[in-house]
Amino acid sequence: MNDRHAGSEKKNSPATVLFASLIGTTIEFFDFYIYATAAVLVFPTLFFPSSNPTAGMLQSLATFAIAFFARPVGSAVFGHYGDRIGRKATLVAALLTMGISTVVIGLLPTYEAIGTLAPLLLALCRFGQGLGLGGEWGGAVLLATENAPPGKIAWYGCFPQLGAPLGFFLSGGIFLLLSETLTNEQFFSYGWRIPFIASAVLVLVGLYVRLKITETPVFQKVIDKNERVKVPIATIFSEHSRLLVLGTIIATATFVLFYLMTVFALSWGTTGLGYTRKEFLILQLFAVVFFALTIPISALLADKYGRRITMILVSIAIVLFGFLIAPMFVANDAIGVTMFLSLGLALMGMTYGPLGTMLSELFPTEIRYTGVSLTFNLGGIVGASLAPYAATWLATNYGLHYVGYYLSGATVLTLLALLLVGKQKSMTESGLTPSGSNS
Repeated sequence: MNDRHAGSEKKNSPATVLFASLIGTTIEFFDFYIYATAAVLVFPTLFFPSSNPTAGMLQSLATFAIAFFARPVGSAVFGHYGDRIGRKATLVAALLTMGISTVVIGLLPTYEAIGTLAPLLLALCRFGQGLGLGGEWGGAVLLATENAPPGKIAWYGCFPQLGAPLGFFLSGGIFLLLSETLTNEQFFSYGWRIPFIASAVLVLVGLYVRLKITETPVFQKVIDKNERVKVPIATIFSEHSRLLVLGTIIATATFVLFYLMTVFALSWGTTGLGYTRKEFLILQLFAVVFFALTIPISALLADKYGRRITMILVSIAIVLFGFLIAPMFVANDAIGVTMFLSLGLALMGMTYGPLGTMLSELFPTEIRYTGVSLTFNLGGIVGASLAPYAATWLATNYGLHYVGYYLSGATVLTLLALLLVGKQKSMTESGLTPSGSNS
């Protein structure tokens, strides 16, 4: 047993671990974001035709929300096997589920071809996307953190987080390229399908890398000592329900902020403020660079000063940022909107970088895959599933000021959860590392 454990540690070199955690989440988030972009630009016209453009947009955004309700299901299913069988096999299965669902979306007939069956099939595929991502993210975070040396937990844990801005950049870039090379008629006829079908290539790359990794040494110890739990989700609810609730609320502000800065901003910018699709995608692609840059910065700060204090300070900044949405997000001011998007996504990177590490430290190894996946994805339901819909409704009926209040209010709840979770399990007590440090 010990020899096998030592062998797995030897095979999982830092470079392999970090690349495997990064490539998988990049692919997963690329798949997820191309749906988000299409939900704003394409699906309202092709799958939800309506005499009222706003109604079609809201219906399309409602299917966007389906995946967030599927993600906890994916967390429970993949988390169960991740805590029972192992991280590696579960990560491969999650990637396949997400990838197949995405490719099928690119092959679906539209409403004009098959009527109401088209949006139903779209919703089913969207559920599959959420199911896969529900199992992917938690496993990728654990692949990184459970292979990390003491003192570098957050640094390792930030690599799967980098998949979010990279996936967003790739998805926005390919839609921008299509907008540049195709006419509007060509784009709506077949061009929108290209990103979904092309994602199959990325999935194959991800599978190749994932199949080369071995089990994490931390979970291998659980196997060697025969400490696996029969029904991890039952243990979560019976013994760790308070941490599950607090972890969910801790993740909430991160989700609200991100989907306001991406999906809602793209929707409102191209409809309510009059920017063209090309103009706004360029602004978002520039701003997402700040998202990517601040993730490793926040991880370094989290390792030095502690995950909790870092996220508390960033959350305070997000509360204040909510009051800047209305004055900064305006028409005919591309520079001002670029500053708005850059600041918002920079704050997103600061809160997202240490989030996975902090959530993983809440639970012991034998139920960690299930616990971290559930908290993150339940946070997605609370924070992101209805964020674009709610923000669009608030902006339409009450103005952008109320979108800012929505963000600030959600972040205040996250602040309270961070304060309440302060006296919970330390990193050493959670079994994540053999020696303690700030948490």
